[in-house]
Amino acid sequence: MAYPGYGGYGGAMPGMPHQGMPPQGMPGGPMGGHMGGPMPGHMGGPMGGQPPQGGYAPYGGGYPGTYGAPPPPANDPMWGYFTAIAGQDGEIDAEELQKCLTQSGFTGSYTPFSLDTCRIMIAMLDRDFTGKMGFNEFKDLFTALNGWKQNFMMFDQDRSGTVEPHEMTQAVNAMGYRVSPQALNAIIKRYNKAGRVYFDDYVACCVKLRALTDNFRRRDTMQQGSVTFQYDDFILCTMAI
Repeated sequence: MAYPGYGGYGGAMPGMPHQGMPPQGMPGGPMGGHMGGPMPGHMGGPMGGQPPQGGYAPYGGGYPGTYGAPPPPANDPMWGYFTAIAGQDGEIDAEELQKCLTQSGFTGSYTPFSLDTCRIMIAMLDRDFTGKMGFNEFKDLFTALNGWKQNFMMFDQDRSGTVEPHEMTQAVNAMGYRVSPQALNAIIKRYNKAGRVYFDDYVACCVKLRALTDNFRRRDTMQQGSVTFQYDDFILCTMAI
């Protein structure tokens, strides 16, 4: 199974640093602006960007290496926010994540995320297929969401909550993905409503691109843009998101 190449996944655009503003309900004050602002500064920093020659981003250029990390310090503001949302099992499911994103005002004047989008957000980081996320995954998700939101707002200059198909194409390219015109056309057909792409669908697209790229990249050990999938493995990678 070969592809023209893949790039980094959607974090903040190069030259667009996070501003270090914690979300509403977390120590430090409300989210910045009517659209909401980035999470705490220790989560910031550019992600994605232009891949090296051949359309590839550096391996591991997205997820911070937090899997299996020790428990966070009690004074971590994100930890306090996480524990207020997580259930007794200490993890967050899709319903809890949707509630968290709505109550924090992350989407601002944009339409709140649907439950289905929240499910695929969790699936993007859910390597053990539990349908839930722990604290480190929670932090990783908000890092990515902040970058995607900033990217979307670059194109949604009238704050209508939508972008046009050609702007969606530019956004995908700006995040470092290198896909064919046919693939871009399929993406636009899948995620547009009445010729416009809404923020919720834009994020759902970003999540799927990142998750599928990660699944592909983990199997592309030679980083040549070509891998062999067994049928069951392919179904597992694609149906989970």
